[in-house]
Amino acid sequence: MRIRPLAALIPLSLALAAAPAFAEQDIEKMNGSVTAEADGEYGSLSTLNGGITIREGATVREAETVNGGITVKAKARVGAAETVNGGIRLEDGASAGEIDVVNGGVRLGRDVRIEGDVEAVNGGVRVEAGTEIGGNVENVNGAMYFDRARVGGEVVTTHGDITLEGSTVRGDLRVEKPSSSWWSSKRKRMPRIIIGAGSVVGGEMVFEHEVELYVHPDAKVGKQSGVSPKMIDGPDAPRAD
Repeated sequence: MRIRPLAALIPLSLALAAAPAFAEQDIEKMNGSVTAEADGEYGSLSTLNGGITIREGATVREAETVNGGITVKAKARVGAAETVNGGIRLEDGASAGEIDVVNGGVRLGRDVRIEGDVEAVNGGVRVEAGTEIGGNVENVNGAMYFDRARVGGEVVTTHGDITLEGSTVRGDLRVEKPSSSWWSSKRKRMPRIIIGAGSVVGGEMVFEHEVELYVHPDAKVGKQSGVSPKMIDGPDAPRAD
């Protein structure tokens, strides 16, 4: 994860109120929400306690918050979006360079474009139809769901479910062994991995601890190690709980 200590980036003496956008305008706050107005051009948007909204058609170089979510409206663009406590949502047709979340989910609407990685620690990832992610998608805890989407890199989790419905992963699909700090002997539920009809995993499927694996006969997957799959009999994959 590349989340930086945002508090160190926000001078205590500086709290700029949101104003109509000018080219490469920066907005920094300690408390309160930040908004990039429609079709405006911005540099850095940052706040310590508050959400960030990037309205339709706006362009933002980077958006960072500690306690708050980030929403990127339709056809807007952000270079990098980072939050510690809060989710990140990109609406239909929006785009981003990379996404980083510690505690919160990621939701990508239809036809979204992500150039780099989508990274989360404690939070699910939901990707809608037509969306393309150039890099990796990674989390530790939380379900990942891909509906007719494409991932250029790997899909990696530790404890989360992964469901592919008509989606393509060019790289590996991996479920990593938990480190001692994350593992609990009380954790009984195994991750459920579902590779639905029409899905493709171009790399290997690597399972470093026990999972429930379901693979549809019409899916195409690479070499598997660690777990034998259960084949899906029906036309559709079972949905993760």
